[in-house]
Amino acid sequence: MTDTSSSNSESRIPIARRTVLVAGGATAAALAVGGAASAGALDGTGQDTAAAVCTLTREMTEGPYYLDGQYVRSDISEGKPGVPLKLTLTVVDDDTCAPLRGALVELWHADALGEYSGFVGKNGHSEPDNGTFLRGGVLTNSAGVAVITSIYPGWYVGRCIHIHVKVHTGVTLTSDGHFTGGREIHTGQLFFSETVTTRVATVSPYSTNRVTRTTLARDSIYDGGGAASGLLILSALGSSPSAGYAGALTLGVETG
Repeated sequence: MTDTSSSNSESRIPIARRTVLVAGGATAAALAVGGAASAGALDGTGQDTAAAVCTLTREMTEGPYYLDGQYVRSDISEGKPGVPLKLTLTVVDDDTCAPLRGALVELWHADALGEYSGFVGKNGHSEPDNGTFLRGGVLTNSAGVAVITSIYPGWYVGRCIHIHVKVHTGVTLTSDGHFTGGREIHTGQLFFSETVTTRVATVSPYSTNRVTRTTLARDSIYDGGGAASGLLILSALGSSPSAGYAGALTLGVETG
């Protein structure tokens, strides 16, 4: 169900979740986020993320800024200024750990000033609004992997930095580059290490966002569950924050 309310208030959906036994040997190696995360990568809590690859990812609120039928494309940045972000998301069946091929992974998030396309002005900034920037999705490959290029999100009133994510199956691609139909099997959010966010916040244009930033620990949605709650594995792409980051996570979803 789509919620296009102008309110940015979001509440957690309390759904009981379980952790699936991690596959061993070659199976686990094949599922290790498509090889995107470096060995020993941390999820922002200081814990090794290797054991999180077959965890059922928690459902979270869609939030007020979803728009239907966005573009199917691997780069959703549309030239928006910000720190580069390359996301590698692997979608697996939480019961079998089998990768889901042809699932549409859809993302949407705020720009560096905390503004969402289609809703510009809600965070107090005036900028062009085409209703499509920082929105879109891509189909997973045979290994269940979706790679999407964007920018590091900014923040808005009352929320920590995050990205909204949906996973759809059975969508139909349209001739104009959008998608329609299908079945939505997961709605969640992706979160970022405070250590990395603090660095990014010093880089322009993030540094010009004067809205008080809510930290991960004080967020009303993130529940401290690490990778199972959507906390990304982040790796620097260079020696400075402006060079960008790679983010990786395996999304365990219910397919039945």
